[in-house]
Amino acid sequence: MKKILLAIMIISSSFALLNAKDLKEYIDGITLSIGQSKDDIDIYRLGLRKDFNSKWLVSKNGYLSGYYELSANYWKWKSESNFGIALSPVFAYYLDFGDFKPYVEAGIGVSYWSKNHIKTRNLGSRYHFEDRIGVGIRYKNFDFSFRYMHYSNAGLKDPNMGIDIFIGSVSYKF
Repeated sequence: MKKILLAIMIISSSFALLNAKDLKEYIDGITLSIGQSKDDIDIYRLGLRKDFNSKWLVSKNGYLSGYYELSANYWKWKSESNFGIALSPVFAYYLDFGDFKPYVEAGIGVSYWSKNHIKTRNLGSRYHFEDRIGVGIRYKNFDFSFRYMHYSNAGLKDPNMGIDIFIGSVSYKF
């Protein structure tokens, strides 16, 4: 928990050094997420987002776009914990109904962890890929989503037990 508080303090201090105009160039939203792994490890995430601000495959029903997410992650199981940071580009296809935009998303990013194990899982290394697939709804400045996420080192180092997570998120776009 101390590491999460430290990460929040560092991020907050960084914001104080930038004025609002400069900050908006790099960050346009914040995400809070809570979930659990298949084997009962509790998952907490704080993410900073930046939309691509581009649209592809535009039709009368929707468009492809996405965002970057930089996150601080905390995994907790009994007295064990693991802290990580991740950066992921995420692509989403939005159905466009004005302020109401349901979507599906997928992304693959990278992460670094304080330990290479938690519970009975030996993750092999501290570096992992962060894979995700999910569904959500954007409504005005809010975004509600549910995702399946998988972390593993893709077999680059043995053992590679990986971890599977189901997580719900709420985001706010500035």
